[in-house]
Amino acid sequence: MRVSVPAATRQISYTDLYARWERGNWRATEIDFSQDRVDWHEKMTPEQRRSALWLYSLFFHGEDAVADDLSPYIDAAPLEEQKYFLTTQQVDEARHSVFFQRFMNEVVGRGDGTPGGTLAATADQLTWGHRKVFGRLDRMADELRRDRSPRKLAAAVTLYHIIVEGSLAQPGQHMIERYLTEYDLLPGFRAGMANVAFDEQRHIAFGVRLLADLCEQDAGCADAIVETIREVLPWTTAVALPPGGDETYTTAFGFTLEDLYEEGARMQEARLRAIGLPVDELPRFPLPMDLPPRERAARGLRLLKAGLIGPKRPQPADRDPDTMALVFDTIRRQADPSVVPPGTTVQWDFPDADPWYLRCDNGSTEVAPGRVPRPDVTLRVAYDDFADVTARRASPVKLMLQRRMRPSGDPRVLLKLGRLLG
Repeated sequence: MRVSVPAATRQISYTDLYARWERGNWRATEIDFSQDRVDWHEKMTPEQRRSALWLYSLFFHGEDAVADDLSPYIDAAPLEEQKYFLTTQQVDEARHSVFFQRFMNEVVGRGDGTPGGTLAATADQLTWGHRKVFGRLDRMADELRRDRSPRKLAAAVTLYHIIVEGSLAQPGQHMIERYLTEYDLLPGFRAGMANVAFDEQRHIAFGVRLLADLCEQDAGCADAIVETIREVLPWTTAVALPPGGDETYTTAFGFTLEDLYEEGARMQEARLRAIGLPVDELPRFPLPMDLPPRERAARGLRLLKAGLIGPKRPQPADRDPDTMALVFDTIRRQADPSVVPPGTTVQWDFPDADPWYLRCDNGSTEVAPGRVPRPDVTLRVAYDDFADVTARRASPVKLMLQRRMRPSGDPRVLLKLGRLLG
């Protein structure tokens, strides 16, 4: 996949980013939280305190994780000026962790005054999606230690700088800054978050420039970017899912999940365009880039609430026609028809839901409800097991070994089914 790097991205300088770090240094240990303690206990409602504890804990644990995982990125960076900047970024991430740890301990009253003790005291606030995404970041760091190739570095930078920092953290930072300013709350925390946001802007700009450089040097790096987004999408959508799906965790401060996800979608698209990726024609891209960011956000939330992505819920996954149309459209977008002969058809045969099929022809794919007379492959599986596979909660191989998923049909197509469906 070829990229066309915009002129604005070429103007990003690693040396300048380092110089901006020197000019923008701040001290997490010197922020005054005295008024924050008053606001927390006397001005904020119980609902606002509950929501803030949850959201700020996600940030705290995220900052600690990225600080721990950055060192292999420094080793893998091909240029010295890139290594220098990444060294400053690791300092930034540690400083962010200290900032959140201090707030949690001195204002909220969680923890024992140490980073480890405060992490342990706030771990109960973490979401399923948060644990999945940052667990993958840990594994990605280990993979990068063993494999410093440009494509592995591109995958790692995509996960760290574009997804974690650019699509998850920065939208949340903006929402926090807006509501704290509007409600005139937590001046110390507000000032610290502004500093964190300035740091993150540098980090994301670095990631965009590095990915643009990598993609120009190796076209396979663009495929690594797309594959990383595809891999973690079922988890990233669930990072900000509040406990019990209770949306008052965000509306207590005047914004909705749709607002948060829309900003994340918009920012992700902007960064991909800045890298030079042709987002309107990316093959097998899991996000519907033909739709505006608000609609992309609504689709993701709908799949999340329906139990088709995100954590497994007690009740069965939704199987009404509109929800099934949405999930099979997602499958259609991610399918790779180039790996099977033209005209190949895959039939899903659910004992507890309406059947659907996928047809591949001339490099394109289509999905529709119903059955076809002679499918090349038939997948017989309970709908909830199918939902667990789409959400990456279950392994299709394990389900087949347990006879809970029973594929049948053309052996040649069966062997390629994993590549076809991604």
